[in-house]
Amino acid sequence: MSEGPRPDAARDGGGRSDGGGRSGGGTPGPQSAGDVLLRRMTVGDLPAVTELERKTFPADAWSEGMFRGELADQPRTRHYVVALAGGGIVGYAGLAAAGDQADVQTIAVAAGRRRAGIGGALLSELLAEAVRRGARSVFLEVRADNPDAQAVYDRFGFERIGLRRGYYSDGTDAIMMKKDLNA
Repeated sequence: MSEGPRPDAARDGGGRSDGGGRSGGGTPGPQSAGDVLLRRMTVGDLPAVTELERKTFPADAWSEGMFRGELADQPRTRHYVVALAGGGIVGYAGLAAAGDQADVQTIAVAAGRRRAGIGGALLSELLAEAVRRGARSVFLEVRADNPDAQAVYDRFGFERIGLRRGYYSDGTDAIMMKKDLNA
């Protein structure tokens, strides 16, 4: 992973765009989404999360240390969740929130579990958390060469607002997207 957010959501349709003091409910305990359970990410999840990260984003995978840094700010300014199915982690997602803005930091789903609604469930959780925290807008970046992820974001009401040329380590552009939560 690169050092910034990255919502290249082949992370199944989420993106690394890619929660701290909680201002409301959140995901304190498990929530079910079909045969998939969502719960808050913990440090104990990091070996499985970083393995999935390396498989999903081999060119710019985040290190375990980077994830530890993100979790250190949870729940103050971060909200990270994992998706569990079949006894293991099949996806994860993270949100950064401050003031009236939030950013999707990352969304990833295991290759064999994509197109099953897991990415959408993870994104729905991040958007709900953004609302709980009082965000008015959510931003993300998605790889320009990832039409599947772009389609998911379109379906969730994100709009294209710009382009970051050469944003990813392999030179791929990032499409910047925004969703207004008050609309």
